[in-house]
Amino acid sequence: MVAGGKESSSMAKKNKRSHKRKREEDFERIDSLPWSSSIPIGEDDEGETFSTLFSGSGQLDGGFLSLEEIDEADYHLALPTVENGITERKQAQEDDDVTNETVDEIIEGEGEEEDGEEMEDEDDSESRKIREKKTKKNKEKKKEKKKKKQKKIKEAEKDQDTSDAVSCDDDYKVEEQVEGEEIPPEFSAWGLMRLHPLLMKSIYHLGFKQPTEIQKACFSIAAYQGKDVIGAAETGSGKTLAFGLPILQRLLDEREKVGKLYALKGEKAQKYAADGYLRALIITPTRELALQVTDHLKNAAENLNVKVVPIVGGMSSAKQERLLKGKPEIVVGTPGRLWELMSAGEKHLVELHSLSFFVLDEADRMVESGHFRELQSIIDLLPVTDRPNEGKMQTVQSSDTVSNAPKKKRQTFVFSATIALSSDFRKKLKRGSSKSKPSSSGEVNSIEVLSERAGMRDSVAIIDLTTASILAPKIEESFIKCEEEEKDAYLYYILSVHGQGRTIVFCTSVAALRHICALLKILGLDVCKLYSDMKQRARLKAIDRFRASENGILIATDVAARGIDIKNVRTVIHYQLPHSAEVYVHRSGRTARAFADGCSIALIAPSDSSKFYMLCKSFSKETVKIFPLDSSYMPAVRKRLSLARQIDQIERKGSREKADRTWLEKHAESMELELDDDESEEERVDNVRQRKATSAQLNKLQEELSSLLSRPMQPKKFSGRYFAGAGVSTLMQNQFIELSKQKQLQMQTGGKKKRRKLVVINQNCIEPLQALRAGGNEMMKMKGQSADKRRDIASLRKKRKEEKIDVYDLAVLCIFQVGVISEGTRRKREN
Repeated sequence: MVAGGKESSSMAKKNKRSHKRKREEDFERIDSLPWSSSIPIGEDDEGETFSTLFSGSGQLDGGFLSLEEIDEADYHLALPTVENGITERKQAQEDDDVTNETVDEIIEGEGEEEDGEEMEDEDDSESRKIREKKTKKNKEKKKEKKKKKQKKIKEAEKDQDTSDAVSCDDDYKVEEQVEGEEIPPEFSAWGLMRLHPLLMKSIYHLGFKQPTEIQKACFSIAAYQGKDVIGAAETGSGKTLAFGLPILQRLLDEREKVGKLYALKGEKAQKYAADGYLRALIITPTRELALQVTDHLKNAAENLNVKVVPIVGGMSSAKQERLLKGKPEIVVGTPGRLWELMSAGEKHLVELHSLSFFVLDEADRMVESGHFRELQSIIDLLPVTDRPNEGKMQTVQSSDTVSNAPKKKRQTFVFSATIALSSDFRKKLKRGSSKSKPSSSGEVNSIEVLSERAGMRDSVAIIDLTTASILAPKIEESFIKCEEEEKDAYLYYILSVHGQGRTIVFCTSVAALRHICALLKILGLDVCKLYSDMKQRARLKAIDRFRASENGILIATDVAARGIDIKNVRTVIHYQLPHSAEVYVHRSGRTARAFADGCSIALIAPSDSSKFYMLCKSFSKETVKIFPLDSSYMPAVRKRLSLARQIDQIERKGSREKADRTWLEKHAESMELELDDDESEEERVDNVRQRKATSAQLNKLQEELSSLLSRPMQPKKFSGRYFAGAGVSTLMQNQFIELSKQKQLQMQTGGKKKRRKLVVINQNCIEPLQALRAGGNEMMKMKGQSADKRRDIASLRKKRKEEKIDVYDLAVLCIFQVGVISEGTRRKREN
């Protein structure tokens, strides 16, 4: 025990001695640093060193170390630096941690100084070994700490890089792009297109894994070659980003070039920038399409510092003027409201010399007769291009704004789902629009004239990706042949029996739309309506309601055939056939969008047969599927529909009488006239009795209908007396299995007992597309049927001709025989 105590005391003394030496070395190193005094030092204090001040002298003189005079190689000091967003504060904290450790060691050494002086002459070999081991351990610990800190720093850098957005200053200085998050290999197809990193990040956040065919074909031609583009592709193929991405790409490239010019030339580079001017003008035929294009472009330009503003009718023009004061780079609008603001002298819309992109979306609708006269005025207002014989100079601009605005070459985009150009279209563009024959009414009446007026160059890239059928590849078309009066019954059958998924019902007239909405609302279906005469706020509310419901029903006119891009629209029903094949394409294009599948059903009355045949002929369709119907449901459908019609008739009559009465009273009150009551007491009594009778009849019909609607609609063969009276089908078995699984899951979780919803057993409530696929391959031949008819007519004519020839031969033979007989008789008589 005594020997062990001696060894431990000797070790402690050696450690104290080593601490003392280390402390002296630190003081000598500090004293050797260059010193600049901040307070003038007196003559008595000249000999004082920094060590005496540090140890605590009577006079405390201030001073500072000049970082410019220190060389870290001489004094083995690490100066704090700022790298990749790490602040000096973090580095200073790390240095403080290291210095605190050394100060603690110095203080410990001072406390043990006196005991260590007596043992200075003992062995140094053991203490050196121990010291070396400790230093090795300390070095290893410091290395591990440094590694951990470096990892944390790298993680902080990544988080900072993802949150920072690159923006351009007012002085046109472009900040360097920090490395963003890693893009998964699923998005590699976008990388091949050489998208800007910021655009690539936007595409990644939007979740578009692959570009569509029209986007691939247009991007390099428009973004890097700067050509004008005429594009045609099926509905739902991504045409908005086909012209939106090249516009954003070129705006970003231009911003970076201006930033480099500013770094070289300074304020002289300001003349090359077009900040504050309109750069892209996109015109669409409908308000809904304009708002939809705006939303798509806003999502794509979320982190690009590019403003996109919609200018459409039906909204406050004062609010839109305030939006234009923000000087957005991209404006999306309809022709009517755009021309209204342009003709009023809106400065941002009139200064068009910096306009670099002019886009016409859904151009086939723009050239319809009687539509969009304002479009021609807007096109005439565009500045002239390089060719001398194109267009007219704008007259609304002032000379000051024209001279100050940097002039840009304009790029024109024309897109549509259906497009047809003549073989000599490029020659017409080369000759110039002034030589083209204007229409007699002075309107833009074709896409060719529209493109020529817009200043399209003869090097235009024409990209036509439409097929012979024009429709989306995954859409399945079908039809139901019925009488005109039976259309309501078959429509209600589809919406009730196959009411899964979102459905759009198209009509050609507003009267038919109101008739359908009234009947379906009486039958308990929640429907939304959309037509052109509605106020813009009501239209937006209807679309929002339809978008919010998974099984929503939208009754609309052809105003919704374009611009409604809503996910999971499973079915499109043509209650009335459109007047043209183009409208049929756009109607059917509301489903099966973006590589999804969908179903289109046409209700064909006998008067619509020829029109439907011409539609199929224009799409080169040989056969069309017949939608499968379960006729056992039709008696229940017809009974409910007849009650709904009677209720609708009574309500319409009452509302019409009420409207006439209020109209008469209102006008009489405005003219300060009193209405004479010409009715006698007997007539009044009869009117009151009649009203009571009609109200009682209405209540009776409503009660009867509500009782029918409270029960699920079942086919005629369904047995209500016995649960499985019609037999246990496979569908019923699957439903029982599913219900038992739900019950077991509820018992295992032990949740609160909730009131369960009504479950319909043995009713095949599936969406129309599944019913169409499961209903067999019953088709009606279109081309084949007409060919067979022609073949039958030809064979019939041939037979008749042959019969005529046979009759003629028989007649000739008979005449010949008669002649022979008569000749023989004549000779006999002569003999």
